Amino acid sequence: MMTGDREQQNMTQTDIAHLLADAADEVEIGIAPVQAVIQAGRRRRRARRWAVAAATAAVLAGSTGATLALAGLPGGDRQTGVAAGLSTAEARHVYRPQRTPLGTGTDRGSDWRVELTVWGAPRDRAEAAGQLTAMRKFGLTKTVLPPGPDGLVNRTSYYASLYLGDDRKPRVLVFDNVEKWDRMSGRDVSFGALPLAKEGATVSDRLAVGRVAGTAQQVKCTWKKDESTVDLPVAAAGSPDRWFLCLAPEGESVKAAVVIQ
Repeated sequence: MMTGDREQQNMTQTDIAHLLADAADEVEIGIAPVQAVIQAGRRRRRARRWAVAAATAAVLAGSTGATLALAGLPGGDRQTGVAAGLSTAEARHVYRPQRTPLGTGTDRGSDWRVELTVWGAPRDRAEAAGQLTAMRKFGLTKTVLPPGPDGLVNRTSYYASLYLGDDRKPRVLVFDNVEKWDRMSGRDVSFGALPLAKEGATVSDRLAVGRVAGTAQQVKCTWKKDESTVDLPVAAAGSPDRWFLCLAPEGESVKAAVVIQ
């Protein structure tokens, strides 16, 4: 193999051995400078971390075409641009709820629909005050709202509401305001039964709306006369559970709801 210094090519193995021996005689053996060794090791580790971080940043920038700040790097933001975007009240649906239709139909000549709305949890009192104002504009009344914004901070609110005919004001069927979802599992069922009518009407509770585990595939609703129907629960935006809706025939009322599959 050619080397950079051609004059060293004629050096014999004996010459090399003598040179190594002379160098060994001049070496002084003493106690290793422990602190210096530790500091040098730390410098090497820091250098490796920077090298890995720099390589990671290069890969991310090359794959996304965007500038990303890596958590833990000096001068870098500890949140990526994506995470920072999700932290805004708008991205968390504090002022505009996530909406999922649960059922629609026509009854006695009037169109009806049931919709689930899920409002994201405000992180402070200012966000909660803004959410309370938005909820009132949405048509929610004081009977289903907390008296003030403090009751909304760090709490998710959900409402299953009935819209009947041309009435744009929702009639709330099922609602809650929770710090943490009480998730359904197995064959758990939670539901409410109310009339398919405007508030105050004295008719039978024909409409059943509720939630089940995310694994539930079928819910059987039984009426007072022991007739029944089967509904297929649906996933709802903002909710960890599935939701179902059953409507009893006119003159009937809901007796029970159970998960059958």
